[in-house]
Amino acid sequence: MNGVRVRFAPSPTGYLHVGGARTALFNWLYARHTEGTLVLRIEDTDAARNSVEAVRVIFDGLQWLGIDWDEGPLPNGGARGDRGPYFQSERRTIYDRAVRLLLDRDQAYERDGAIRFRMPRKRIVVEDLICGEVCFDCALEQDFVIQRKDGSPVFHLVNVVDDLEMGISHVIRGEDHLSNTPKHLAIAAALGGSAPRYAHIPLILNRTGTKMSKRDVGASLSEYQEGGYLPQAVRNYLCLLGWSLRENREVFPIEEAIGKFELNQIHRSNARFDADKLLWMNGTYLRSLSAQELLPHARIWLERAGFPIAKWEPDYLKEVVLLVKEKVKTGKELVEWARPFFQEEVSFEEGAVKRFLNPAGIQALRNLLGDLSEASDFTSSSLEARFQRLAQAHETSVRTYVHPARVATTGREVGPSLYHSLTILGKERILHRLHRAIETFAS
Repeated sequence: MNGVRVRFAPSPTGYLHVGGARTALFNWLYARHTEGTLVLRIEDTDAARNSVEAVRVIFDGLQWLGIDWDEGPLPNGGARGDRGPYFQSERRTIYDRAVRLLLDRDQAYERDGAIRFRMPRKRIVVEDLICGEVCFDCALEQDFVIQRKDGSPVFHLVNVVDDLEMGISHVIRGEDHLSNTPKHLAIAAALGGSAPRYAHIPLILNRTGTKMSKRDVGASLSEYQEGGYLPQAVRNYLCLLGWSLRENREVFPIEEAIGKFELNQIHRSNARFDADKLLWMNGTYLRSLSAQELLPHARIWLERAGFPIAKWEPDYLKEVVLLVKEKVKTGKELVEWARPFFQEEVSFEEGAVKRFLNPAGIQALRNLLGDLSEASDFTSSSLEARFQRLAQAHETSVRTYVHPARVATTGREVGPSLYHSLTILGKERILHRLHRAIETFAS
């Protein structure tokens, strides 16, 4: 399998679509599986729609997913590889040379200022590595523009020229490009080149069963970056959009995917994007991480939310993260559940106050405040015992104290283990919050 060269060629016209991310991932998996080469090529010939910011988004998205490339532009400038330039906007002379060659061979002609390619009127067979043999009857196919009136090259030309010039052996792309392949094969033949093997991967559908577009919720990779998803979870889920281990397992390390990834195992049927399944998978990954693995992500999520993490001791941060991680599925949820531990003033949920800080709840807080003021041991087991003794002394359920205490100290009626939460917050802050809640909500 040596000599495999694949490419990911995004257009920097907005955000990185999950479909584009899946295409990049499949190319990367095949390159790593075959010990081949992945080329990153930026298709930026549409000057009116391209932007430097969109290029940065592509770099950031690929790096976040852990997709590295062997040749192509580098995020900090420059490039790696000897077949550049890797921005199509810098390859104009190469395209002009190809157009002149086609004109000289009478494979193209000028009409109304544009250059058109003479499409062969014959049957063209695409030997697709995923779709199989696909026949196209091009007897009535019209000639098409490869260079506009302003001299700018068209996608069909630049796509083929770059693949030939860069020695691409396999083109792995979305099935929506399958209908373009006869044109690309014809241009490659007219240029005297050997076309790459093509492998068209299934489309990604949205909840309604139509092709997932940029307008669909969840279509942008940045939504998951900013929403506190783990890159390894998103990467694992993208693997499942058209491919599987052929086993009854959906969660697996990327190293296993690399070892088993074959193009002939990619499914023919379209893949339906399931946001709920991705959320479940992210929660599974998040809960499986050790403190050492999760803390770097948690720091990013908390700092992005405006919490000055540097002011807190590392051990305190670790305790909070380990406490709340069992209850959450995303970093965004982790931030919300951790909020009471990093804010001095409690933000109360209105419904929780109405249900549990009523007169009976306030009286329970008064009893609890007096009892905890005398506590010398603030470990979770000791606190649990004190709650139980207090409930027995007043001939009531321990819930009489648990719910008002949770609302008074965290502002919420649900959360992680109350006793562990109280231990982490510490005696001084707990007593202050109980006192403040009594003052604020006592009628």
